[in-house]
Amino acid sequence: MAVFAKYVPLSPREPGTRPRKRSATRRDVFFIPVMRYTKQAISLAKQIDTLRERGLIIEDQQEAERRLSLIGYFRLAEYRSVMEADKVQHTFKPHSTFSNVIHLYTFDAELRKLIFSAIQKIEVAMRAKVIYHFSMKHGPFWFMNETLADKPLLFRENLERLRTEVQRSYEDFIKEHYITYDEPDMPPAWKTLEVASFGTLSKLFKNMADPEVKKNVSSDFKIPAYKFLRSWMKSLTLVRNNCAHHTRLWNKRFPIYPKLPQRMPLPWITLPPRAVNSFYPHLCCLAYWLNAIEPNNIFSIELKSLLANNPIVDPRAMGFPDEWQDEPLWK
Repeated sequence: MAVFAKYVPLSPREPGTRPRKRSATRRDVFFIPVMRYTKQAISLAKQIDTLRERGLIIEDQQEAERRLSLIGYFRLAEYRSVMEADKVQHTFKPHSTFSNVIHLYTFDAELRKLIFSAIQKIEVAMRAKVIYHFSMKHGPFWFMNETLADKPLLFRENLERLRTEVQRSYEDFIKEHYITYDEPDMPPAWKTLEVASFGTLSKLFKNMADPEVKKNVSSDFKIPAYKFLRSWMKSLTLVRNNCAHHTRLWNKRFPIYPKLPQRMPLPWITLPPRAVNSFYPHLCCLAYWLNAIEPNNIFSIELKSLLANNPIVDPRAMGFPDEWQDEPLWK
């Protein structure tokens, strides 16, 4: 592996540290190695040889090549890693098989489909509630009123983002609005927010300063305080993006995760997740939110069925507590 050096200026010396040598330009500098990536692409057959050398059992060479050609070696790495005994050398535990790697990948794909469908229902309902409650109190163009925002800078950023999303929309109702009306320079909330992303909607809701309206939106979803709704929107935006980009969900640790109230009006959880940044807290919020929107939904049934049909998947890796099926939320 090629090693180079790069020239990096140093910050002023901290008190009590040894003085640094000065360069000819009177700047404090030091040299650190620069590691240049030199690996080249390898054939499907070589990819399989590499996996076998590391201890992965591959029963069907032709099927393995087909899968690698359709999914990709690197994308499958996230599903192989749970089977590795050595995370540095990437050697596998005994009895690790390529078919189990594909099994995990397929399970995760089915999980994303289930989650994405649930989030779509939540997104539509959340959009409708925000539009209705804010528009009824503050008029059709409340999202353009800076006096209603907590932070002016964030307000301007959100408004600019909304303008961009409206301008790139091909929806007929947006085009027809601009043919008919000249002022204001954006359509009313019930048109504009229909083409806004869930992330933009989340940021807009967070920055609105009217606690009464935000509380009304939260109450419609049987969520006791809008700070929890705000947290759930932010965290589920990240999950939604994961689904949209087909990235791993099941055992991921998330940098943003939802706040979990201790008590809720509808059936809720009593046991904490194994890890607050695991996927389980997101699942709890999804299930609860759907129950508030559509009491007869079958999300919990579908989730339990998916796990039951994939015994290779350990729910504990997703943050599930041992007795999760006895929780009021999941009964």
